[in-house]
Amino acid sequence: MTNEDNLLSNYDYDIPAELIAQVPAEQRSGSRLIVLDRKKQTVEHRNFSEVADMFDENDCLVVNTTKVVPARLYGHKSTGGKAELLFLEPTKSGKTHSVLLKPYIKPGQNLYFDDGYECVVGDYDLNGNRIVEFNKEDISVLLEKNGFMPLPPYIKRKDKEAEKMSALDRLRYQTVYASEKGAIAAPTAGLHFTKEIIEKLKSKKVQIAKVVLHVGWGTFKPIVSDNIKDHKMLPEKYILDEENAFKINKALESGKRIIAVGTTTVRSLESIAGTKGSYDSCGNLMSVESCSGQTDIFIYPGYKFKMVKAMFTNLHLPHSTPLMMVSALAGRNFILKAYKEAVMKKYRFFSYGDSMFIK
Repeated sequence: MTNEDNLLSNYDYDIPAELIAQVPAEQRSGSRLIVLDRKKQTVEHRNFSEVADMFDENDCLVVNTTKVVPARLYGHKSTGGKAELLFLEPTKSGKTHSVLLKPYIKPGQNLYFDDGYECVVGDYDLNGNRIVEFNKEDISVLLEKNGFMPLPPYIKRKDKEAEKMSALDRLRYQTVYASEKGAIAAPTAGLHFTKEIIEKLKSKKVQIAKVVLHVGWGTFKPIVSDNIKDHKMLPEKYILDEENAFKINKALESGKRIIAVGTTTVRSLESIAGTKGSYDSCGNLMSVESCSGQTDIFIYPGYKFKMVKAMFTNLHLPHSTPLMMVSALAGRNFILKAYKEAVMKKYRFFSYGDSMFIK
């Protein structure tokens, strides 16, 4: 790591607005795949449908099975003015919730929703989020019926368009293996995988292991300091059960690659390796234990990976923590070179965009 790797300004690149994907590819596996070889320092252009070619027998592919909750809800004030709430813990029980609220609304005002739900807007909590109190206990019923998928702001959905595309977003802003409700954003590297691709990988004797990390606001919290080392990630919950710890340990024991799908999976695995890992005398990871907890790990250049040997990821925003993570794995200059090439070849960027494999 160099001092230049610490500077936020050095994680920038030019991205034309027309390359920011607004809708998913027609088919999940229809994306393009840019392949980065770290040893050879080469860039190759493939299609995601060819992804099985990236694997060797008994490699261990680890996916994040968190499930996105339709946690964005629209309501209105008594005056008719609109309000937008993003629930930061959408599976939390009770009447009181922490939300991101737009526009600014004074404490004490009421907001109204369908099916007789209403809330009183409170003050800010210690993290700068708004507290709201509802008149009914189970907000999950309202979100499942009337909520919208919490798409990032660079995916534009205006009024009627959001309603028109809601069914598509509920289907495609979710991985095919999602099972554990709790995320407010998709682990987007996994959006390209289909059930057919996963079966093809299994037939090639690739092991599929699962972790859960409920993607929260912390993954997307903007970096405001010029020196990225001053940034603090917000904690996110993760789980690794015994069955999947066994699969990972089997790969570690046989010297096979641990390949992560997405930055959230990497954060989970590296956190687990750091807190529940056993090492040999040379510092090599030998095994991990099943566990659960919270992680605020921030991976940027200079970080030494303990478990992950390769990863699938998407093309990330300038100045973002995921861009810094892939720079830690592949090198900042190599990543920015690949991004420049992806722009020239008109790849589709960000959540609904194309895929990258770093090996």
